Amino acid sequence: MSEELTVANKEKLVSNLKAVVSDAEEILRASAGAAGDKVAEMRGKIEARLRDAKERLADVECAVVDKAKAAAVATDDFVHQEPWKAVGIAALAGLAIGVLIGRR
Repeated sequence: MSEELTVANKEKLVSNLKAVVSDAEEILRASAGAAGDKVAEMRGKIEARLRDAKERLADVECAVVDKAKAAAVATDDFVHQEPWKAVGIAALAGLAIGVLIGRR
């Protein structure tokens, strides 16, 4: 279960980082008309860091997808090897959710 939470947290992190990168790119486009050597130098540094961040973000995203696929395969294997256990777990989970919803 903690691995599932970790995957969910990583997916949220990837999503948030994509938003930050998108916002930074938008700021760079908006400041394109600004004059001055200092501004041009800063834009160059920011663009380089954004490229690096995008590459790392792509790596993290691939890792998250790979872990999610591995979890799906492991679940599928378990269900095929132990179908009655899987049915029992699903029934208990459904019962627990029903009880929680019924209390409201």
